Amino acid sequence: MADQPLEPGAVTVLMSVYRNTTADELKHALDSINAQTRPAERVLVVKDGPVEGDVEKLLRVVDTVTLAQNSGLGIALQEGLKHVTTEFVARLDSDDAAFPQRLEQQLAFMADHPDVAALGTAVQEFDGDTLGGIRRLPETHDGIARYVKINSPLNHPSVLMRTADVRAVGGYQPMHNMEDYDLWARLIAAGKKLHNLHEPLTYFRVNDAQLARRTTKETRRAEWEMQRALVRYGLISWPRAGVNFLVRNLYRALPVSTMRRVYSQLFHRAD
Repeated sequence: MADQPLEPGAVTVLMSVYRNTTADELKHALDSINAQTRPAERVLVVKDGPVEGDVEKLLRVVDTVTLAQNSGLGIALQEGLKHVTTEFVARLDSDDAAFPQRLEQQLAFMADHPDVAALGTAVQEFDGDTLGGIRRLPETHDGIARYVKINSPLNHPSVLMRTADVRAVGGYQPMHNMEDYDLWARLIAAGKKLHNLHEPLTYFRVNDAQLARRTTKETRRAEWEMQRALVRYGLISWPRAGVNFLVRNLYRALPVSTMRRVYSQLFHRAD
């Protein structure tokens, strides 16, 4: 399907579910897609290995791609990307949600900025019924190109991308917890432009369990692979890679409660 002409102006929402996906969270995400002021032409969900029966029931109303066993988000999204036939692909995680006007505003921006390959938004953090801070990242491409040297510059579940541009740089790669960071870095290295909207248009779930997952040995290994990739793409030097690795792992070594406070200071903006 990747070789077929892409449907101009159309958008596919690409999601992934796996064994830990809950039906309540997935329903929340799917309901937010169905409530868009500018509906998506297609919702495509990758089943990354077996899922619970109540999750399977929710997937009956969307297109699905099935992987026999759990392979990780990067591999799952890359498989889904092969089946996208629209000019645009929008990401949303199965435990997050989109504001009703998200696709409408992102598509309008992309129509006015044909040189932008990927467009993120600010995100409104939440945990259950409790709203948290607003996470904003650099808006302009120049700011994003500087920020990519130290951190992922787009909020992954908020992004709308041009399918052809993403495929041109190899799509998603299997880099644990950093498949999005790696994709943004490759797009920038290839000369593609990225942008972030100032307005929060995505609800982003944040809790202590998610923060704790960032402290695993597998994540630390992926962190070093990410730094090596940034060097390979010509975005940073080896000395900078070493400093980045040290600083980012010092952060990951903090107690979760302290990590949450530091996270808030780094990413939350009131305006």
